[in-house]
Amino acid sequence: MTYDFDRVSDRTGTHSYKWDQSEKLFGHADVLPLWVADMDFEPPKEVVEAIVERAKQGVYGYTIRSQEYYEAVCGWLKRRHGWETKPEWITSSPGVVAALSLIVHAFSQPGDKIILQSPVYYPFYDVIRMNGRTVVENALILNDGRYEIDFDLLERQAADGAKLLLLCTPHNPGGRVWTREELTRIGEICVRHGVLVVADEIHQDLVYPGHKHVPFASLDERFANISFTCIATSKTFNLAGLQASSVIIPNDELRRRYNYALKTFSLHMESYFGITSVVSGYTHGDEWLDQLIPYLQGNVDFLIEFVGKRLPEIRVIRPEATYLVWMDCTAISPDPADLKKLMFDEARVAFTEGSVFGKQGEGYLRVNVACPRSTLAEALERFAAAVEARKTR
Repeated sequence: MTYDFDRVSDRTGTHSYKWDQSEKLFGHADVLPLWVADMDFEPPKEVVEAIVERAKQGVYGYTIRSQEYYEAVCGWLKRRHGWETKPEWITSSPGVVAALSLIVHAFSQPGDKIILQSPVYYPFYDVIRMNGRTVVENALILNDGRYEIDFDLLERQAADGAKLLLLCTPHNPGGRVWTREELTRIGEICVRHGVLVVADEIHQDLVYPGHKHVPFASLDERFANISFTCIATSKTFNLAGLQASSVIIPNDELRRRYNYALKTFSLHMESYFGITSVVSGYTHGDEWLDQLIPYLQGNVDFLIEFVGKRLPEIRVIRPEATYLVWMDCTAISPDPADLKKLMFDEARVAFTEGSVFGKQGEGYLRVNVACPRSTLAEALERFAAAVEARKTR
């Protein structure tokens, strides 16, 4: 089957977090939203059909993980990423961010130091601070348009009593696919200093040709023993509203403690439609995903070419993974408030303003390109026209 990612789906009036909040969040109802990380594409037809059949059953009671669920998760990880996992390693969460928060709560104490690698997905800050823990920023180094890890700093921070490292792999918003060598260095440091690694691998399936995602826990039994790997069909197949993610924890004691915390907060019951989406997506979604990746790469190429011609003062960091493009707009304005004014009031478009990803993100914008190319073109045209209008004032 050939999927038509150019087809525009009208999501307004569907209680969409992305499309039905423009006036509330940005002050204008006609703001075009390319911000929050969900896609404007329908998922694989097999997923839709499975959910419809599930709905027809008519009684929507408490739900458990099925044997098919474990087989689907293990099969996907082996088939797509070469990682041999065991069903007993797998537990769950309503979402990856919920899992991150739960792990921070269960495996550290108030005031404890938690490492993140900024600029990074902003809920990382929330799950640390809102649990009363201390953020330790292992700031990434931007070298020739590509983020790199400051391993010397990471070594010092790990040695200074940090309890956890929240590892974003692939990285959001920078788009890096960390290499086997980089992940190994991270693992060696964390093993050496007793730091647990929480690997947010939600973007693992959205990797562009020439790069390969390596699950952190697959590299070494020692790394697996200190790790929590968080994945979901939400990003891969655009199913965020179904509230289902998987957490792979090879260490029996860590998994026991995680599941205890999961039950403590009564999050151990599964989503009625979520389990179905995981099984159907991981069982039948390969063809859809294999068609999606080239389309997303085409959108990335389109953005880079457009910006190069119309907005040459912007530096675009080409992503190696994800459908999120990180743009250095400091030459236009380094001021977050001014960039918001430019976007929302003047251009009537919403990208994600970069300071929410940490101080290193000030003057940056993150663009979600997971939409029909016509939508992306309109958003970029609006933004470019607003920038050009400023120059003529």
